[in-house]
Amino acid sequence: MQHYFKTGKLLLLTTILSFLSCSDDDSNSPKYTAEQGEELSGGATTVFDTSVNAFGKIAQNLNSDLDTDFFVGNSLFNQNWVIAPASTTARDGVGPLFNARSCSTCHFKDGRGRSPLHNGELNHGLLIRLSVPGVDAHGGPLAEPNYGGQLQDQSTFHLETEGGIEITYENKVVTYPDGKSVTLRKPNYTLTNLLYGEISDNVMMSPRVGNQMIGLGLLEAIPEATILANVDLTDADGDGVSGKANSVWDIESQSMKLGRFGWKSNQPSLLQQVAGAYNGDMGITSYLFPNENCPPGVDCDEIPNGGTPEIPNDDLVSTVIYASTLAVPARRNWEDQDVLAGKELFKTANCTACHIAKFQTGNHSIEALANQTIRPYTDLLLHDMGDELADNRPDFDATGNEWRTQPLWGIGLIETVNKHTNLLHDGRARNVEEAILWHGGEAENSKQKFMNFTEEEREQVLKFINSL
Repeated sequence: MQHYFKTGKLLLLTTILSFLSCSDDDSNSPKYTAEQGEELSGGATTVFDTSVNAFGKIAQNLNSDLDTDFFVGNSLFNQNWVIAPASTTARDGVGPLFNARSCSTCHFKDGRGRSPLHNGELNHGLLIRLSVPGVDAHGGPLAEPNYGGQLQDQSTFHLETEGGIEITYENKVVTYPDGKSVTLRKPNYTLTNLLYGEISDNVMMSPRVGNQMIGLGLLEAIPEATILANVDLTDADGDGVSGKANSVWDIESQSMKLGRFGWKSNQPSLLQQVAGAYNGDMGITSYLFPNENCPPGVDCDEIPNGGTPEIPNDDLVSTVIYASTLAVPARRNWEDQDVLAGKELFKTANCTACHIAKFQTGNHSIEALANQTIRPYTDLLLHDMGDELADNRPDFDATGNEWRTQPLWGIGLIETVNKHTNLLHDGRARNVEEAILWHGGEAENSKQKFMNFTEEEREQVLKFINSL
């Protein structure tokens, strides 16, 4: 009997200790749980790669019958175009005026360009768009009469360049409520060595940095109705955010279409985006853009070209397929508790009003892109970002203060791929924190909420964004 009571007391003590142990385990259990599939930013297209080549991988689920187009497009994207006539007839015809000899000049390793490290540097990935007051026949920007729609700082050997860009920076100090300060840099742009003399005061200039190429086909596959459902012109929900769609000219259909691509959503399709870059950035003609970038007073018919058009339709399509099917890298650290806490704070600050996390793609001519659950963190709409980020240059329905919400997927790998962390439309922000602190306009309330977080909470938000 005595043995029985000793054993009973031992069992009771063991039970109590076990209960206390379970209670302790519960209190130390993870507070946040990742969503199922949260790491698959590009749905079934997603690749698990964190190397310097993370932005250059083929979509995981792409049908093998498109492999050839992808690799032909990759070659066209990366190889330099040369001056015509040349023995390499498939790659000749650059210029006569241009900013780069290849797509990869501005999108190195399919990644993001940057502002020049010093004045006079070429081939960095930043260009200057130009226009004058008024609109063209389709409601788009009216090109500057002498220099056209963008300043081209390179030319073929028998022509002078249009000019160059000089950038100076002034500092702006932002102080958090807890006393920590961050120094931002505000760029000022001057056009130098202008071939046709000074540009008049009414010319509008807009610096633009080339973006990473990942997931573009998936963005194209988001149904138009899904994008338009997030338009809130009158801010009916009262959150201070009123997204707007851009309506732009589609050359192929000869009609107005929803804008999706470019810093102001001024291109309706990847086809037109790619063809426009070939023409504007490299001086390569296509069936969509058949005219050379010809300087005033120069007869372009007398300048050798690479054919009419200079990029054949099949090669243009291969480049578009390549751009459409570059895979989105998977998230890193998506189950980390600090990252998941940052995700909740990102929502608390209402950043998701514009950077919408998740979409379902619809139909697309490339089967691999259709019906995918993707997490791009964008709404593809225009938002007023405040006077300090304004370029004061309208672009179809986009005002001088409005910019398209930048997709955030892949943002944490830019440093690995491109060896810099410069962000925003002109690369002025040197990291994610600076980019947030430049937000104004419709994003002012979210910025203020971020600034009022504790330093630990702000770091969690940054860890979350850099995990994307």
